[in-house]
Amino acid sequence: MKKVLTLVLLALPLVAVAQQKQSYRFAERDSALWLDVWRPEVPRSDKACVVALFGGGFVEGKRDNELQTSIARLLTARGYTVVSPDYRLGLRDSVRVGQAKSLAGVTDLFQWVIDIATEDCAEAVAWVVAHAGELNINPERVVLTGCSAGAITVAQLDYCRANGLAQAAALPQGWKPAAVVPYAGAIMSKGAPRYKTPPAPTLFMHGTKDKIVAYKRFPLLLSHALRGANTLFKVFKKGGYPVWIVRFEGIGHEVASFLPGSVDLFCGFVEQVFNGRVTTLDATMHDANLKPTEWTRMTVIDLYK
Repeated sequence: MKKVLTLVLLALPLVAVAQQKQSYRFAERDSALWLDVWRPEVPRSDKACVVALFGGGFVEGKRDNELQTSIARLLTARGYTVVSPDYRLGLRDSVRVGQAKSLAGVTDLFQWVIDIATEDCAEAVAWVVAHAGELNINPERVVLTGCSAGAITVAQLDYCRANGLAQAAALPQGWKPAAVVPYAGAIMSKGAPRYKTPPAPTLFMHGTKDKIVAYKRFPLLLSHALRGANTLFKVFKKGGYPVWIVRFEGIGHEVASFLPGSVDLFCGFVEQVFNGRVTTLDATMHDANLKPTEWTRMTVIDLYK
């Protein structure tokens, strides 16, 4: 059923709850990769955990930036343990970027950039699962979320896991995220995306005017494309997989930063998943307080030029 939602996204104040943050090294690449663990003062009885990836177009961003800190504080105030990991930012590699002089080169570059971020996310999740006792979390209640590049990475990780691809090889055998919530995300695939095994229940949050991470699809070389929420929702629905989509009508890439203001919706979806009640929801969000900004007008070319 398709629904229309009217919801005011608020700039919610941070709840004054004592929280602990600790940093751990979880992998070595060209340099060490770290993750921050935010622990709630009063954990949920089910010991649920959220792994949240920052955005920044695979060229910038930090695990402890203002948005990540806001997300961590809001979710720990609700009893979740929150993990914010590093991942490699492939578009900082000036040599590889300089070598991408054709459409084929650009396609290969973006595939590599997404692949290495996905591999790092898999390593971070594997570390979290391996240290579940120390972190006081339930490894079967780990939710993946991210914004923009982080949203692409978590969606790509579950796609690779479900299809047995090498980028997800670090994940524990048989492990599956409890849910995935990409804010302005997509996956990279050659040809129409297919899931050999069921994906995790997923809530797609995407602006219908997003021209940075395409709402529908962004073609690269031949059948290679970044496939956004609108396309992926159709795949999930056809497969009978649990899925929600919230389409922010007339809004662009701003949705990447909407988790703090939509935390009730985020938590409501997760509770539905934990209760085994998620089926399909197709909702269009209208909010008089949401106005298009420069992020609505920007294209991926504007972002990287």
